[in-house]
Amino acid sequence: MQFNDDDKLSQLLKINDELNHIKDIDSLLDTILYKTRRLTNADAGSIFLLDNQELNFSYVQNDTLRKQDPLNNKQIYSSFSIPVNEKSIAGYVALKGQSLNIDDVHNLDDTVPYSFNSSFDEIAGYITNSMMTIPLISTRSQVIGVMQIINAKDDSGMHVPFKTSDENYLNFFAGSATSAIEKAKMTREMILRMIKMAELRDPKETGAHVNRVGSYSIEIFQKWAEIKGLKYKEIKNYKDILRIAAMLHDVGKVAISDIILKKPARLNDGEFKIMKTHAYQGAKLFHGNVSDLDALSFDIAYTHHERWDGRGYPRRLRGENIPLAGRIVALADVYDALISARVYKPAWEETEVVSLLEKEAGHHFDPDLVEIFLSIYDVIEAIRNKFPDKE
Repeated sequence: MQFNDDDKLSQLLKINDELNHIKDIDSLLDTILYKTRRLTNADAGSIFLLDNQELNFSYVQNDTLRKQDPLNNKQIYSSFSIPVNEKSIAGYVALKGQSLNIDDVHNLDDTVPYSFNSSFDEIAGYITNSMMTIPLISTRSQVIGVMQIINAKDDSGMHVPFKTSDENYLNFFAGSATSAIEKAKMTREMILRMIKMAELRDPKETGAHVNRVGSYSIEIFQKWAEIKGLKYKEIKNYKDILRIAAMLHDVGKVAISDIILKKPARLNDGEFKIMKTHAYQGAKLFHGNVSDLDALSFDIAYTHHERWDGRGYPRRLRGENIPLAGRIVALADVYDALISARVYKPAWEETEVVSLLEKEAGHHFDPDLVEIFLSIYDVIEAIRNKFPDKE
């Protein structure tokens, strides 16, 4: 869909308001990239965020590749970095703090210092032509990242150069986007600090673990929701808070004694009885339910140890009486605990973990969610690679 200039200005004002209501950084990047591509009719795009003078690949969208596999989000969890220097297009834009609008990346002027890296195209079987790269500059005039949009399309779907007017609009929009990204990064950092507090008490509760559980959870929900026919906006709003709430699933462990949390062996019956209270203790932190995030965090903290067959804890709920988010996180958490090394056990072999999930479908886990989990297993593996445990 093509927008005229008046429509684009109106859309930008609406988008700016929407960005202020998004809590999760990944959900925000998704929205920024999606809305930007709609305004410019771009086929693909990516966002890189700056960390230690490197641009970290943080989010990607590609309509052409998504049509080939509509429910596969594996690309989102790719992990690589680009130095901030003149050699790459993104690095050059970050270094200079100025946008680049390139009609054809394969026909760059010999006088420019940067070149186009075609490795992604070669791996994915994609062809990049036009590209616009916009710096994300903070209110303190610091570059925090860059946004690239790729292959503008005309009404017939053919690739065309980006308009100069689009560059002006996007430079204007980038200011609002950067402000929203900085706020969302602060929210994520606050969550990770809470996790770090739990990690100081419990060596099993790491930032990598909760990032994996949060990511597994939104990918399971995404496919479940699309199968159920939920609307895009409903899916997006739920995912925005699900990742954060899932990351906080075990925060109640801060109330458990170090003697139990740090025991380098399996717990005895009495110790396990005390450990089980962490579900209730975690839920208490969100009991006020002053927001949708509080409500979902309450459900997950309280019910992620319930079992489909009713033999879980603390309330012995059964089947669909367990909130969906609790059922999702139960699966994500157990999978990650088994496939990861712990102080009291080595990591299980992948085939053993998959076999157990299949065996426990309809017993420990919602059988539909197990089927969904296994159907997106390449995405699950990509998440594990993006958030590895530190040695």
